Amino acid sequence: MQALITGIAGFAGSHLADYLIRNTDCTVAGTIHRQDGRVAHLRERVALYRVDLREEAAVAELIAEVRPALIFHLAAQSFVPISWQHPWTTFEQNVHGQVNVLQAVAQQELDARVLVVGSNEEYGLIRPQDLPVDEETPLWPGSPYGVSKVAQDLMGWQYFRSYGIPVVRVRPFNHIGPRQGDRFVAPAFARQIAEAEVGARETTLRVGNLTAVRDFTDVRDVVRAYWLALTCGQPGEVYNIGSGQGRSINSLLRGLLALSDIEFTIEQDPARMRPSDVPESVCNAGRLRAATGWQPEIGFEQSLQDILADWRERVRHPRTGWTIEE
Repeated sequence: MQALITGIAGFAGSHLADYLIRNTDCTVAGTIHRQDGRVAHLRERVALYRVDLREEAAVAELIAEVRPALIFHLAAQSFVPISWQHPWTTFEQNVHGQVNVLQAVAQQELDARVLVVGSNEEYGLIRPQDLPVDEETPLWPGSPYGVSKVAQDLMGWQYFRSYGIPVVRVRPFNHIGPRQGDRFVAPAFARQIAEAEVGARETTLRVGNLTAVRDFTDVRDVVRAYWLALTCGQPGEVYNIGSGQGRSINSLLRGLLALSDIEFTIEQDPARMRPSDVPESVCNAGRLRAATGWQPEIGFEQSLQDILADWRERVRHPRTGWTIEE
């Protein structure tokens, strides 16, 4: 079975490629836009296509050549703060690429299941009475990124209704793990710790809002959920993905600090604060569990150990071909 991962060289995309190769009979192809360092170890096992998904003809040609049975559409601008600085670029990149993928599938009458990856940011301004957040919670996105993800989500529904494409939509909550770029909170802390351990920076950790509570799931569990949702989920349906347990950013920081022998001081950095920040976001993934049996298998502490080990390796042995984008 042929699978296509758009954004295969991203954080989640690279882990999904690993999962498909190790655990399924899929032949894997993927799109890259800039660097491909995260899938360097898979270059002999995946077919890579350098494609700008905003180019309609190029996407149509890709779909016609690969003829995938499964499409995991992960390519996106995924860093929320950038969407405040470049709202149109974020919206155009996230929505335009998906339009072209779905349009190619529709026009070529391809028999393919398509996974549309939304975000917990679609829920946005979550009220205490909404917790834990299920799929019926109103969508009140609080960032331009969140708006772009709502558009992707509803577009997936529209193509399912209009063309009968078996689209499955997912709304993953925060996912963490090795290979994530250091603009995100866990690797941002881990990089600072790893650099301080080798004397490459001072022992002052710069942080943003530590009181926010988020639902963190290991990326390796998330990509397994992507596979199960697309292959076992109901076309047209939407599924939350998350652990169901809220943890403060401060607890994440303290967990990483406990893995180091260095004593740090903590300093708040205004540049790391968001214009709109939800105090608490926790997932109800009951619908996904009922449909697929999925549940997280990798513990939070293991994720933190792997993140810090990843950054210690990166600091000691810098790699080429890496990007900080999802």
